[in-house]
Amino acid sequence: MNVRTLSPFDRLLAGLERAMEAVAGEPEPTRASPGHAHPLPVLDDAARRHAAGLMRVNHTGEVCAQALYVGQATLARTPENREHLLHAAAEETDHLAWCAERLKELDSRPSLLNPLWYAGSYAIGIVAAVVGDPVSLGFVVETERQVEAHLAEHLESLPADDDRSRAILAQMQTDEVRHAENAQARGGVDLPMPVPQLMGLMSKVMKTVAYRV
Repeated sequence: MNVRTLSPFDRLLAGLERAMEAVAGEPEPTRASPGHAHPLPVLDDAARRHAAGLMRVNHTGEVCAQALYVGQATLARTPENREHLLHAAAEETDHLAWCAERLKELDSRPSLLNPLWYAGSYAIGIVAAVVGDPVSLGFVVETERQVEAHLAEHLESLPADDDRSRAILAQMQTDEVRHAENAQARGGVDLPMPVPQLMGLMSKVMKTVAYRV
């Protein structure tokens, strides 16, 4: 049986399909949420709103991660790196689903600006891929390092009784560290200044806005 090799245009269409699933739907996770190991906490309104704001930020972060990886995979130079990026995106889909579920439990919703966040991150992924796989993988390394740092902040900031959200973020943090290590092992290079600072600034804007909107 002949197996069709996907063209860049085919991969672009597949990326658009993934975009609609990430932004408009609730993807089906391949792993059960780590939060299920903990009972639903009883939170007062202020604690619930704060937990929801943090989980909304993390949900948006996963939307951005999906977009970045899919954009990079669309124009990856080698099939091996393309598969690596798509595998990482699949794990980020789990994170996206877990955060979406937790937001529902907190009687909240994802960011209304998720289509905008997705489009911007997808464009960054495309640009990184055009430069070349070492730089593209370097974007993965730097992105995951920054995500790991903000997850650590959120783990400290969550309401003390919200072990359900905390378990989700802890597993996400473990996965992000592994993604960074894997990308570096595949040849990801350190990004030149001021690229990491600009990425950090963009992340700060996203976190500030997504917490509320």
